[in-house]
Amino acid sequence: MYKILRRILFLFTPETIHHIVLKLVILTKYLPITRSFIKWRFTYKDPSLEKEIFGIKFNNPIGLAAGLDKNGECYNQLANFGFSFIEIGSITPEAQPGNVKPRCFRLPKESALINRMGINNNGVKYTLKQLKDEHPNIIVGGNISKGTLTPIENAGKDYERSFALLYDFVDYFVINVSCPNVKDLAKLQDINALSDIIDRLLNLRRYYEDYRPILIKVSPDIPKEHLDDIIETILISGIDGIVATNTTNDRSMLPPEEQQRLKDIGNGGISGQPLFKKSLSMVKYISNKTNGTLPIIGVGGIMTPEQAKEMLDAGASLIQVYTGFIYNGPGFVKDILKYLVKEKVKENKLKENKLKEEKNKKDIIKEDKKNE
Repeated sequence: MYKILRRILFLFTPETIHHIVLKLVILTKYLPITRSFIKWRFTYKDPSLEKEIFGIKFNNPIGLAAGLDKNGECYNQLANFGFSFIEIGSITPEAQPGNVKPRCFRLPKESALINRMGINNNGVKYTLKQLKDEHPNIIVGGNISKGTLTPIENAGKDYERSFALLYDFVDYFVINVSCPNVKDLAKLQDINALSDIIDRLLNLRRYYEDYRPILIKVSPDIPKEHLDDIIETILISGIDGIVATNTTNDRSMLPPEEQQRLKDIGNGGISGQPLFKKSLSMVKYISNKTNGTLPIIGVGGIMTPEQAKEMLDAGASLIQVYTGFIYNGPGFVKDILKYLVKEKVKENKLKENKLKEEKNKKDIIKEDKKNE
């Protein structure tokens, strides 16, 4: 059914339909019957899906990545589609319009999107009001960034301001230093600039009674040696985790004819299916590099339940979806969760059978020894 509906939705530009769907989701706040139906239809619970990561208990490992609920306007309504946590943002200290339109494009053959939105949002005070007006019924992460016009040398102050204002109203923070669609933002992945931001936020956190985990979101395009420096800084500083990854500027994974066509579109980060291998590779690398000790939120190109499991098996503690939710529809999270439970049952069965076989072998050996 969603495949038919998607054809209609895709007649509109991505940004237009984004606003229409968001308004409809917000509307369910005032329609209890509709809200209850959505929750009944699209949520799925099983004790085996529960996880506790950086001191927070998650009902399941799937969250919504930043970018859909930019301003924190419908996290409770989005929770009804089965997510365990919602990441809002990216949020900047002041409202900003983002880049010039058009700035979001679909690649239906590749199940992908290209965007150069430029972190358009209504500013931290607007988001703060939303959080105060409607208490979250779900785990909410605050994805924060510097303002587009803020010079690199003053970036730390931007992060401090949003961090301080949102601290009592979100459950964890993600420091976005890797969006490819804001000029110079990725330069904050430089270890000196990143260390300054980290130091500022960790110092601020000391003055709060409650503990809020802080994670760093990295680009899939950075060289391994640069990533190694970031991982080392994270481990030394006491940052709680890493989000891997943001969108990619790399288009080499696309067919040559598609690469040629996209030259007319211009710059923009790719999300969706073409990003999956890159994100998966980075999650594996980080997990191996840290011996599985650093919590990782794996995000980027998860388009099927099988890929969701692959990302978790690669070392991700939690995963996030966005483009997969758009292409697969409102039942996507439930499909993933049911698949994860089914596979877990299979794995447990295999373990049981293996243990039985080992026990039988031991019993046979014991019996043989007795007969001797």
